[in-house]
Amino acid sequence: MNNQHYDLIGDIHGQYNKLTSLLAKLGYQPRGKGFRHPEGRKVIFLGDYIDRGPKIREVLHTVRAMVDAGDALAIMGNHEYNAVCYHTPDDKEGWLREHSEEKNRQVAATLRAFEGHQTEWSDWLEWMKRLPIFLDLGALRCVHACWDTRRIKRLNAHSLTDQAFLHASATKMTPEHRAIENVLKGPEIPATDGNLFRDKEGTYRNTIRARWWDIRDGLTISDLVMPPGSMADSMKVDSWLLQRLPNYGPEEPPVFFGHYWLPAKAHKAPLAPNIACLDFSGGLDGPLVAYRWDGELRLDAANFVAIAAAS
Repeated sequence: MNNQHYDLIGDIHGQYNKLTSLLAKLGYQPRGKGFRHPEGRKVIFLGDYIDRGPKIREVLHTVRAMVDAGDALAIMGNHEYNAVCYHTPDDKEGWLREHSEEKNRQVAATLRAFEGHQTEWSDWLEWMKRLPIFLDLGALRCVHACWDTRRIKRLNAHSLTDQAFLHASATKMTPEHRAIENVLKGPEIPATDGNLFRDKEGTYRNTIRARWWDIRDGLTISDLVMPPGSMADSMKVDSWLLQRLPNYGPEEPPVFFGHYWLPAKAHKAPLAPNIACLDFSGGLDGPLVAYRWDGELRLDAANFVAIAAAS
């Protein structure tokens, strides 16, 4: 039996000061460029280390130092995936992720952080390619956005270091693309007419991020939307559409994820007894949040730890 205890940390997005303050609050002590817990606890970082924040290089160096020293595990977020695709040529004289005005804006903070450090940035892209897309540790699971069992099986043993897989994952309508989209970005459902979803960056979208547990007939758009409570829409979702959503069961091991930008002031608690989102908008003005896991099957709000240090 694995008796390792973990501290799981949500999306950091370059907020180095928040990260170091949270690690200190959790009892970790500086060690080289990283941190180590005196009682042998380990961190699991849930992805999205880059973009937005002011100290992206510092975050990356800390995360990697801890992983290399055996003090942490780290998985891929959609922002790491996007960065790799943004810098990978396609076979049509373009890029796997287009260099549009919107996409350029999303990666701008990271590129500024590495101005004058191009060789280093190239090395980081290779490091990102090697990040696992998910972790199944038996007693707990970790993923950036959605534990979709069917898509997880398709992604198992794959890595972005495999050029064929990388290109397939960035090609719409392929099984690899659908798997990456669900696992790193989460399932979506169509928005109703006149009720477009506005994301955290102010962009209107015609699809809505949906939860992927406790799926049953009769649910409305408001019941499913992520973050919870972010949209008032009493329209019931068709059964055929509900059946397409992953449905993580209550008997499954605890699963931890980030990605969903829960409101900064939202109550820090599990979304279900075995479901915990640890992204409370820490990449902007919200707190950086961790969960202290000691082997429990039913998650406890008392084990959430948050820090709102200045960035």
